[in-house]
Amino acid sequence: MISGITKLDLHMHTSVSDGTDMPEAVPALVKATGLDLFAVTDHDSISACARIRKARTPEDPLFLPGVEFSCKDENGKYHILGYGFDPDAEPIRRVLEKGHAFRLNKVKKRLEFLETAFGFSFSPEDLRTLYAIECPGKPHIGNLMVKYGYATTKEDAIEHYIDQIRFKSEYIRPEEAIEGILGGGGIPVLAHPVYGDGGDMILGSELEERVDRLTSYGLQGLEAYYSGFTPKMCQEVLRLAGKQDLYVTAGSDYHGANKMVMLGDTGLPSAQDDESLQRFLADVRIG
Repeated sequence: MISGITKLDLHMHTSVSDGTDMPEAVPALVKATGLDLFAVTDHDSISACARIRKARTPEDPLFLPGVEFSCKDENGKYHILGYGFDPDAEPIRRVLEKGHAFRLNKVKKRLEFLETAFGFSFSPEDLRTLYAIECPGKPHIGNLMVKYGYATTKEDAIEHYIDQIRFKSEYIRPEEAIEGILGGGGIPVLAHPVYGDGGDMILGSELEERVDRLTSYGLQGLEAYYSGFTPKMCQEVLRLAGKQDLYVTAGSDYHGANKMVMLGDTGLPSAQDDESLQRFLADVRIG
């Protein structure tokens, strides 16, 4: 275990997925915020982690490689975080490749739907730029729609247009993500449990049943400290983590200019205050 970690942020995104900060710029931003440890958890991609390893200097804060998988099964949607895995391990590589293929196919189908249903079209140049993004998704399409005047905001574009098309099967199942992370020697953690995939509100018996089901697949932790949680939400997740003897993590879900979330805003005063978080830091592979 590395001692002296008091301030951390284990959930943030770069321009590789749906954030706005280049990976190489992240260490300096994190250092300026006063963090001792940070993790980058881009959607369905770990390429930013390799770039950050190269960009870091010995004076920069400690770095924990991570990833966030968008998952779905018959019971709902989940975001599964993975930490401390071997990036070259075949099990997690397999999940990454599958998630990336699903992501690109959904972008293609969303663009086709927008043109068929609403007559929204984009220039070949803008489409090439979109597909040049390693992990394009709804926010990128939304920003493009705003540029063309098809929507007033990215959120308007997603809610009223992009989300009108639904996908039943083009998702990684949660057990696949968990098995892939474990197969790479990492620790799988459920991101923002109360919010599901970001747009739900899951509490009480529904949340407990969800956590029970995911722990049966091998889930090892819950993101109990999160920028969007109220104290009551945090306590509910902490209660479940204690009941299941799970690790606890803390993350802001920082996306740069794409979200009004500050780097390091996890709701946790100090990493020294939570025993389950300390266990996580003792057991995860950092660096």
